Amino acid sequence: MKAALNEVTERIRERSAPSRRAYLKRIERLAQRPRGSERMGCANVAHAFAALPADDKLKVVAERAPHIGIVTAYNDMLSAHQPYEGFPGVIRDEARSQGATAQVAGGVPAMCDGVTQGLPGMELSLFSRDVIAMGTAIALTHDVFDAALLLGVCDKIVPGLLIGALHFGHLPCVFVPAGPMSSGLSNNAKAKVREQHAAGLVGRAALLEAESAAYHGPGTCTFYGTANSNQMLLEAMGLHVPGSAFVHPHAVLREQLTREAVRTVLAITARGPRFTPIGRLVDERVIVNAMVALLATGGSTNHLIHWVAVARAAGIVIDWSDFADLSAAVPLLARVYPNGSADVNQFQAAGGPGYVLRELLDAGCLHADVATVSERGLAAYGEVPTLEGERLAWRRLPRDSGDESIVRPAARAFSASGGLKLLQGNLGRSVIKTSAVPEDRWVIEAPARVFAGQEALHAAFKAGELDHDVVVVVRFQGPRANGMPELHKLTPPLAVLQGKGFKVALVTDGRMSGASGKVPAAIHASPEALAGGPLAKVRDGDMIRLDAVAGKLDALVDAKTWAARVEVTISDAQAEDNAQGLGRELFGGMRRNVTSAEQGAVTWL
Repeated sequence: MKAALNEVTERIRERSAPSRRAYLKRIERLAQRPRGSERMGCANVAHAFAALPADDKLKVVAERAPHIGIVTAYNDMLSAHQPYEGFPGVIRDEARSQGATAQVAGGVPAMCDGVTQGLPGMELSLFSRDVIAMGTAIALTHDVFDAALLLGVCDKIVPGLLIGALHFGHLPCVFVPAGPMSSGLSNNAKAKVREQHAAGLVGRAALLEAESAAYHGPGTCTFYGTANSNQMLLEAMGLHVPGSAFVHPHAVLREQLTREAVRTVLAITARGPRFTPIGRLVDERVIVNAMVALLATGGSTNHLIHWVAVARAAGIVIDWSDFADLSAAVPLLARVYPNGSADVNQFQAAGGPGYVLRELLDAGCLHADVATVSERGLAAYGEVPTLEGERLAWRRLPRDSGDESIVRPAARAFSASGGLKLLQGNLGRSVIKTSAVPEDRWVIEAPARVFAGQEALHAAFKAGELDHDVVVVVRFQGPRANGMPELHKLTPPLAVLQGKGFKVALVTDGRMSGASGKVPAAIHASPEALAGGPLAKVRDGDMIRLDAVAGKLDALVDAKTWAARVEVTISDAQAEDNAQGLGRELFGGMRRNVTSAEQGAVTWL
């Protein structure tokens, strides 16, 4: 692993040298300026602090106390973000106790993918990441802050906040999580009811009862999807207070961790003992550490898009080959649903991120010599927080796993390689999350059935047209076509077909949710069909071979015939439907300018 770690890191460093150098030069120039309240005009300063209590005005202007900007993704729609309602008050109180001040600099939008799955709103989901990055920039562009605290947890929100923060790379930043909801109906039981409903065995009332028992309170959803993968990656990057990811929102420990975030960010300001702006902290080694943590835990495939964009925001260029080469060497140390049966609370109880990171560090699978927001470095993230009376402390984890069906030591890993494969062939480049798919389904060869959207597939399934071995191709789902929605609603019907004994796979230029699994899925196919990608050449009946062992994805059509084929174009009706209604027309510019999935689906380059 050490050889692969160093080789991939070095080639990223070389590839990124010009852009990283320019980035660091830019943020160093910004870091050298006088503080905001000293370089701004008097009217600017008066506007900035007009609503502050008089004592706080005195501190920040006359006494030059450190001033923290809070960027919050609070809303009541996301269960994971509902607890943030009270965080600014706690942060302001702790800041005052430390002789500092804090303001909510701005809020950013945060949509719930669970609400919009399979609906038109999902076509705005991926683009919401860049809107959040812009919102973060708008908040921080008031430019009076010495540091920032970033309040966000879920799918697009953390990458968006991080991209935005990196564009203010001269500021020290700490992310403040809110924690997972308590365990409800198990993820396996929930998935079973979904499949029963797809097969017509239970009605809507039973399905709603099951879903409501699974999603039932404040905190993140308890499966290891994109939201909880976000938290794992932030721990591995050293951007959290160590061990704060998976503590319940209403635990006594949670408030103390939030207060510690204030103390931590104050310690890394220019006036603190160890100035650590986020742009310096997030270097190529830190990006690689995040990639390793994702692969070692079988995390969300969405991060093969998001972390490419995050890296670009710091002047660092990565691609799917980097992920694939690391995956071949990273041991799989965790099995959390959909990559296992445990939820994140069981994962935390068995050792959680701390256990995984300690094992990776001990095995030489992470860069240990990186900067973190903790003065104790990355080793601190291999411990767990606790309360000793009212005092926050950290303790070492036991050497043994709390449950080896959930987390394992590197010496007895679930697999010698991580949970990701890069697929290449005449259908372009795509990825598959192998950690969630049994090995007997890693190779699927079957005739194609082609669809231009989810609704048509559901109709064919209900009509019994897919009751045979089939590779379902769902195209025109890429960023340019319709914003690259998650296609998680396809999992239940495809799982039903697989349960009947058919060989089934999905190939798409769209995304699958971080909760996807069980059915082999070649996703993020690039170039996308709308951009002339090879999925636009596939016809019903073409034999498709998905081979996750060899890393191949091909239409088994002779080369001459394949070369002569004309790409199918999206219908005018579908293009119009994807562009209009429920706010989608506002995102037309993003669809026209977005880069490919492998380039991070970025709209700001």
